[in-house]
Amino acid sequence: MRWVESGDVRLWLAEEGDPARPTILLVHGYPDTHRVWDEVAGLLRDRFHVVRYDVRGAGRSTEPAHHAGYTFDHLAGDLSAVLDAIGKPAVHLVGHDWGSLQCWDAVTRPGIRERVASLTSFGGPGLAQAHRFMREGSRGEVAGQRARSWYIGVFHAPLLPETAWRTFMPAMLERSMRVREGIEPRPGHPADTLARDGINGLWMYRLNMSAGLRPRHTDERGDPVVDVPVQLIEATRDPFVSPALLASLGRWAPRFWHRRVVAGHWAQRSRPDVVARMIAEFADHVDGAEASPGLRRARRAPGSSVGRAPEPGTAFEGKLVVVTGAGSGIGRATARAFAAHGAEVVCADIDEAAAVRTVEGIVKDLGGCAAHAEQVDVADAARMEDFAHRVRAEYGVPDIVVNNAGTLVAGAFLDHSVEDWRWMIDVNLWGVIHGCRLFAAQMVERGEGGHIVNIASLAAFTPSALLPAYSTTKAGVKMLSDCLRAEVAGQGIGVSAICPGFVSTGIARHATYVGADLREVSVAALERRGYPPERVAAHILRAVHRDQAVVPVNAEGKLGYAMSRLSPGATRGMARLSKAALRLGRPRPRRTGAEP
Repeated sequence: MRWVESGDVRLWLAEEGDPARPTILLVHGYPDTHRVWDEVAGLLRDRFHVVRYDVRGAGRSTEPAHHAGYTFDHLAGDLSAVLDAIGKPAVHLVGHDWGSLQCWDAVTRPGIRERVASLTSFGGPGLAQAHRFMREGSRGEVAGQRARSWYIGVFHAPLLPETAWRTFMPAMLERSMRVREGIEPRPGHPADTLARDGINGLWMYRLNMSAGLRPRHTDERGDPVVDVPVQLIEATRDPFVSPALLASLGRWAPRFWHRRVVAGHWAQRSRPDVVARMIAEFADHVDGAEASPGLRRARRAPGSSVGRAPEPGTAFEGKLVVVTGAGSGIGRATARAFAAHGAEVVCADIDEAAAVRTVEGIVKDLGGCAAHAEQVDVADAARMEDFAHRVRAEYGVPDIVVNNAGTLVAGAFLDHSVEDWRWMIDVNLWGVIHGCRLFAAQMVERGEGGHIVNIASLAAFTPSALLPAYSTTKAGVKMLSDCLRAEVAGQGIGVSAICPGFVSTGIARHATYVGADLREVSVAALERRGYPPERVAAHILRAVHRDQAVVPVNAEGKLGYAMSRLSPGATRGMARLSKAALRLGRPRPRRTGAEP
């Protein structure tokens, strides 16, 4: 701990870790002090030289002689003085909230720009860049951000905000942190100087919100371009900054990485592990290390447009998608659909050759798409664990997992053997359980959200005398999806159960039939139905985009779902009618074992 002189103020500086290591400089926001970074600094100090300081008028740092001393020019002067005190040729700068705002401004200034190796920003945009968004964004996006920024007008009012900070605001802030973000106050945050810090910091708003919108440091075209590498961490539950505004910042940073953490405004308090990991990965990469899988997919091309829908084929750009049963049918169509929309796809199947063919088709037809083939038996718990570990190690934690692999045994209940039931449950239900358990755990630990898609069926809510085991397992998949969705919603992870009706795939041709042989009848019926798996894939992508819980697909799927809710008795009556189909097949000898 030491003091740093900057003009007429003294800044309180804290340092941890080995000064010989790369330096990470953490700049706090309003109305915080350097103590807001305690948890993150504790996670970084073994690998980096970590520096923090109280900005002027906050914490232990002193106040300027006049309110006019809170302009960006003064804040940049403080940052320059801290850089001089550190004595390093370059540091990795990290800013939160107002710390982020002043960092965006500072890295455009000669004398500071050359000493910043990278900028990690969260909780606040650059004011000059925000001004361009407010001018050029769509009307709805701009209105949404204005609604989130309501407090700025209040801060400009005379006396009212000062009175609030002296009376009820400290208690209200602590309650908001508890209720909205699940953060308990601890020594150092909120600081004992909170009321004084809140009053002093008002002048940053009053002096900079207008002046800061007119950039003094631009490129030759007058644009507020930042030429250092920039990592944006979007806290998805931050009530103050809209996703549209944050996404627009990439337009002004030629080297831009956009990452997300499922957290509120004080992400460094609620998810310090995630924030520290992202800071470390980015600093390491800028210093020459290979990009982590998550960082690699977070890279964004320069020049992204503001106020426009994603370009065709980029709706899932930067996402890693795992699809089981991707060798054929719905799985293959889903893998191709995600790849066509910009995703990197892991195509898994028990038939490795089929998975390879899917990947080869994606590469040939879609060109430039990243796709990988993997062999896995979803019914085998040990192999699924190996598969999940392998995916994480080689490609990273997936953003979307589609548990699609399944099989079919058809025939009367009394014709099903124990082996038939075991096989169906192992593949159709346990396979989904394994996929959900393993990959949901990875998503929760990563802290960046995700989505799990489980392929159920019309049979999940429409009983049939022909498909007792299949219907039972698919009903289990739907209920599993509902239960898991309730559990992981707070982690930003969506879960969807997709329930197709009859789809023209090869499932009937490859099914196992017990009792009556219905293969020819079933294959012909699905071919006549003429509903391609590509249409199911479109429903899957839409379900992920909209975070839909249950998605019945095609006419019979939607009708069956509606009837199961409105008249369960009618659906049971239809199940009795399905027995007539058993008479259409040829009798066949009873099998002694299950067929894969």
